[in-house]
Amino acid sequence: MVTADPPEATSRPPRTGRGGHRGRTALRRAVPYLLIAPTVLALTAVLGYPLVELVLLSFQDMTRRELFAGTEPPWAGLRQYRAIAGDPFFWQVVGRTALFTAVSTAVTMAVALAVALLARRVSPWVRVTMAGVLVAVWAMPVMVAASVFRWLTDSDYGVANYLLGLVPGADFSKHNWFEDPWQGFAVITAVVVWGSLPFAAITLQAALTQVPPELEEAARVDGANRFQSFRHILFPVIKAAFVMVTTLNAIWNFGVFNQIWLMRSGQPEKEYYLLGVHSFIESFAINRYSTGAAIAVVTVVLLLAGAVFYVRQLVRMGETE
Repeated sequence: MVTADPPEATSRPPRTGRGGHRGRTALRRAVPYLLIAPTVLALTAVLGYPLVELVLLSFQDMTRRELFAGTEPPWAGLRQYRAIAGDPFFWQVVGRTALFTAVSTAVTMAVALAVALLARRVSPWVRVTMAGVLVAVWAMPVMVAASVFRWLTDSDYGVANYLLGLVPGADFSKHNWFEDPWQGFAVITAVVVWGSLPFAAITLQAALTQVPPELEEAARVDGANRFQSFRHILFPVIKAAFVMVTTLNAIWNFGVFNQIWLMRSGQPEKEYYLLGVHSFIESFAINRYSTGAAIAVVTVVLLLAGAVFYVRQLVRMGETE
């Protein structure tokens, strides 16, 4: 007589051991690292080797003799760093860079927030037009933007001098905006804000779309004015995005070089030196390559500090979500 297998014997699912479960868990944990591995390898290949060479060069004494002969420059230890640390002009440049970064970032975020809030209150076709203009500005090369602003502030044919000259009692005929470093940096800040505004405004506008309309309606019913509604309803929702964009803009503005170099026609005065410009001039104009490398290393360290803060904010934002 043939006997059939018990039902539980045929329908019982196969057991999975602890080893298989651990393997799947390990695979899930490794997937994010596998996905970013190509980017990390590409960045290491493109930036890692030059950065290592830059650090090594800052501990050497490279001159034109070693450069043209192709010989190994002698080691100088910390001499380059001691030299820049004891140079009062270097600390002036550091302070100027920090002030420029703070002002340009603050202006960018203030204007971007105003544009993002304005975009919420206009009609859809105006909003689309604003987005198109911002994207066009974002796509404009720095060289083109610098040329436009140089024309606007030209001492002979500048539009800015013409318009300001129409004000009663104001004389801006042949006015040179770059004769006074404060006025010159105001123009350079305008160029930087012009290029940074689209990213900041579009990001904040996207963050504002996450605010539920019911919260604003409830605030208006409770008698809150626009400032109170923004402070207690809108800003808490967009705070994470606001901090992220502010940190990114600060990092970018700290390393500004192209705008200054182009606005001053490749010959910036010492009053317009920021850390990037100072490092470039030391390396390729004065031919003190190791000193320029040391300044560049200090700049990279300061930028890394900003990058660490940015990553910490990303982690905190991920934890809150």
